[in-house]
Amino acid sequence: MKKIDKNLVLKEVSCFDLENTLFCGQAFRWKKTENGIYTAVVKNKIIKIRQNENEIIFLDANDEETKNLIEIYFDLNRDYKKICEELSRDKSFQTAYREYNGIRILRQDSWEALCSFIISQNNNIPRIMGIIDRFCRTFGERLDDENYTFPTYKSLKGVTAEELAPLRAGFRGKYIADAVEKLNNGEISLEEIEKMPIEQARTELCKIKGVGAKVAECTLLYGFGRVEAFPVDVWVKRIMSEMYPEGLPEFFKGNEGIAQQYLFHWRRNRKE
Repeated sequence: MKKIDKNLVLKEVSCFDLENTLFCGQAFRWKKTENGIYTAVVKNKIIKIRQNENEIIFLDANDEETKNLIEIYFDLNRDYKKICEELSRDKSFQTAYREYNGIRILRQDSWEALCSFIISQNNNIPRIMGIIDRFCRTFGERLDDENYTFPTYKSLKGVTAEELAPLRAGFRGKYIADAVEKLNNGEISLEEIEKMPIEQARTELCKIKGVGAKVAECTLLYGFGRVEAFPVDVWVKRIMSEMYPEGLPEFFKGNEGIAQQYLFHWRRNRKE
């Protein structure tokens, strides 16, 4: 990335499409304005981006802290082109990759990912976005008129399901409250989960009420950058039964989460 005035510019972009990455079901706080600028709060910073034909411009982002945040969040040090070319040995993935080129796995804050995918259960994307927006406006820190930070579990210490009721999250409120309690009393540590073998990490996350296999896998993939995690929802179940009844190809191993994201987005948008 190069610093140009107040902006950071990523030139000669390879395998990075903002629209496909930000709106493929892995994050819920990004908004796109009429002038083609994508905006969200990442950690405690307002990130604004636009994409031209061969470059991605991060607006007002030329300080070192923001540069480092962007590199981690957008997984810029992983060679997606090489990975996707390897995965394209599979015909179904090759089609998904061709139609939705440029999806990257976002390395989100682990707590935000956990909480967001608790909220996502049996829910649709517009409603998920609404609940999360109310959550941030109610409990987060105000950055400007439109942007608020995602509340930390430490700042939510002692919160009850009743206090979360105005979010209109339904049964998910008690699960959020349980996650907050277990993280604050030390029963579960996100820092320790990050160091664990993936099977142990899955088991640890499932100690939280309401966290099953899918939420645990989503948290590991989107919150911890564990690209070997493989979330399974109704669309992925269809993918497995229609295309991989004998299981995933061996050469997917280690990058199952990247394969899943392309196949999920493609299958969800495919005309029957």
